[in-house]
Amino acid sequence: MVQEVNRQFIESVPGFEVVGMAGNGAEGVKLVKALKPDLVVIDIFMPALDGVQTIQQLRSDNEAVDVIVITAAKDKATIQTMLRHGAMDYIIKPFKLERIQQALENYRSFRIQLQQEGTVSQTEVDLLLLRRKTSAGSPSVAEELPKGLNALTLQQVIQYLTQQNRSLSAEEVAEQVGIARVTARRYLEYLEKSGTVHRAIEYGGVGRPTNRYVFVKN
Repeated sequence: MVQEVNRQFIESVPGFEVVGMAGNGAEGVKLVKALKPDLVVIDIFMPALDGVQTIQQLRSDNEAVDVIVITAAKDKATIQTMLRHGAMDYIIKPFKLERIQQALENYRSFRIQLQQEGTVSQTEVDLLLLRRKTSAGSPSVAEELPKGLNALTLQQVIQYLTQQNRSLSAEEVAEQVGIARVTARRYLEYLEKSGTVHRAIEYGGVGRPTNRYVFVKN
């Protein structure tokens, strides 16, 4: 029943299809070898091989597959082990549908950027790593975001800022990202406090001065 619910959750996100389901870790490893999926969603508590043993076996076999964990296990040692073995995300039960959707959307963006030909800049690498850290619940981003801020929207704001060679107002960011101006200002103020963007005050014309923001490049 749980497998079926998770399958429906995953396939509710456009572009994702479940190609196989396993009843335990050992069966899961065999299915990965046979089906060659892009992504595996696993639990920690499984018979035959638990989640930790399963991801270790996949890495030992050099299987080119990404992993997202959905589990009730929330001890730090287990989380750290899974992340060290390359888990893209770690979702703790109980969870909401929106959390899986966010994880899959983040994963899709991550894959698309890595599949593009050519080289990348340091800024683009930083964004890829930020996407992984926010997906995996990095304490530096996901857990400390102020109430009302969303990690995925934060990534979109940062990505837009890095693509520009000029300072931007909250109104300009809001229009391009597709959020309200007051919301954009909250994200920009958060990024300023974290040192990710620099704020400058633009004077001139009639009315109040305008705050403009620019991405701080490494």
